[in-house]
Parts: sequence; C-alpha cells; structure tokens
Amino acid sequence: MDIPNFDDVLAARERITPYIHRTPVLTSSYLNQLTGAELFFKCENLQKVGAFKARGACNAVFGLDDSIAANGVATHSSGNHAGALSYAAARRGISATVVMPHNAPAAKKAAVRSYGGQIVECEPTQASRETTLERVVSETGADAVHPYDDARVIAGQATCVLELHEDVAGLEAVVAPIGGGGLISGTCLTLSQLAPETRIYAAEPINADDAWQSLQKGEIVEKDGQHSIADGLKTNLKPRTWHFVRHYVSDILLASEDEILDAMYLTWERMKIIIEPSSAVALAVILKHRELFRDQRIGVVITGGNVDIKNCPGCDRGRPA
Repeated sequence: MDIPNFDDVLAARERITPYIHRTPVLTSSYLNQLTGAELFFKCENLQKVGAFKARGACNAVFGLDDSIAANGVATHSSGNHAGALSYAAARRGISATVVMPHNAPAAKKAAVRSYGGQIVECEPTQASRETTLERVVSETGADAVHPYDDARVIAGQATCVLELHEDVAGLEAVVAPIGGGGLISGTCLTLSQLAPETRIYAAEPINADDAWQSLQKGEIVEKDGQHSIADGLKTNLKPRTWHFVRHYVSDILLASEDEILDAMYLTWERMKIIIEPSSAVALAVILKHRELFRDQRIGVVITGGNVDIKNCPGCDRGRPA
C-alpha cells in the first residue's frame, strides 16, 4: 500500500498551484461568541469547482506520464470529485469518465458535464460504484483516480491544511468532515509533520457513521446505502485512509441531520457564504461539543459549496428550529 509522505505534499503544491486557488481563511465574531472558541474557516467552497477536491484531482491528473494520460482518467463519485476530475482533465486536454449514482445531485451532474466529463450512472451503493468503475477502466484503459483511496489524491488534499497552517498560527485543533477519508488523511499528513501538537477531529453524520464505528471497533466497518443530507460523506474508509485515521485522529464527532442543516443555514446567514451540507458537519459538531473547543483556536475546513439552490436542502420544511 502506497502511503504518501510530506515530500509528496510539497511536490503536489508545486504541481497544482497554476490550477487552483489559495483559498481565504474567514472568521465570524458571531460564531466565535456562540461557540466560545476562536474559529478560522478555511473556505474551500471558494475553490475551483467549488470544493477542495480540485486539489487532489489536479495532483493526480498533472502527475501522469503522457503515455498514461492519453487514455484519459476515470473515477466514481457522488459529485465534487467528479467535477474536480473533469475540471483537471479538461485543463490537461484528456478525457474523463465519471461513474455517478443515479440519485446524485443534479447540480453536481451538471458541473461534470460543463467541464466535459462523461457520466456513467450506477446504483447508489458502494459496490455498484466500484464494479461499474472497474468495467469502465477495462473498456477504456483510463487511469483510475479514486476519490480518496489514492496516494496522489491524499497528497493533493493535504495542501489545504498546509495553507491553513501557514496562514493561522497556534491552532490547537482542526475539524474537518470525513467520508472516505481523503481530506482527513491529508490533514493528518500535514499536521503530523508541521504541528503534531494540534489535535485533529473528524466530523461525520450520525446517519453515515461508518468511520466513527471503525474508530470504536479498531477496524474498518463498511456500511452500504447510507442516507444523509451530507451526500459527500456516505462513503466508507479504505485501508490507506484508515491508516491515517487510526494513527492521528483524536476523535470522530457526530451530528444529526437537523444539526447539520442548522449549521449550514447559520453559516449562510451569518458569514454570507454558501456551503453544502457535507461542509456544515464540521461546524455542527463544534456547536454540539462547545466545551471541547471552548477558549481555543480552532481551524474549520469548509469543504465545498455546491448546492442545488432550486432544490435547497431542508427548504421543503423550512429552516430547522
């Protein structure tokens, strides 16, 4: 199993710099007062393609030898990695094929197509995603770029918290969402090298708590067909990402669907930025566990802002109380 190291992170930063934004870090006095902590939001919702996934995808695509790149790239994704890989492939002038669950958000499917990616639909299960991707790779010869279980992707995602570390001194903890674990693995990779004293918390929906269960049990727990408003966090850990979680994550904190929606709308209203439900899980667990973070400097990774405004999450029943 290929585990990336910090040299890979530095190489990734150099490789992807022409194709991504160095995203800003925002603060909110209201949210600081509400939580009792000093929060620093790394705004990857303002990243290319609207999500941190651009980092890992660009690192994978632009790291390919020309002979391999000629056959294009392929992946499976519920949305943000799909758009990111299509974006990166378009910038390199190669093809991208994306396996997407048929119930993936329409806005994320539209984003893939806007970047020139070809969509192959599958059933909304992990098994269906993986078997369909295997077929696509077999038929096309494309290089498979897994959305998170890929050393190149993890090294690219690690550049997010590398920037946060450089921009904000003295962080006592960093909170980031966890699905398959690519971002949290990159976070662990960077902070274990540069700030090993900084605690790392992963945030996960109660309705998709496979990573939390894995940490409790001490081994990967797989749950298929999970249902959560945080559509980007329904995937399971893999051995590569589990390596980082079990060695470096202090804890995995859970949030309910209503808590996630509350945090999302609160961010919209108070910070005047659009974030998606998967991003809101990080703030949701901080609000839920205020005593854990009180009087500390906390980095919060906002992972993306791709929301289908016409089908606004939770709008059918109004803003949660």
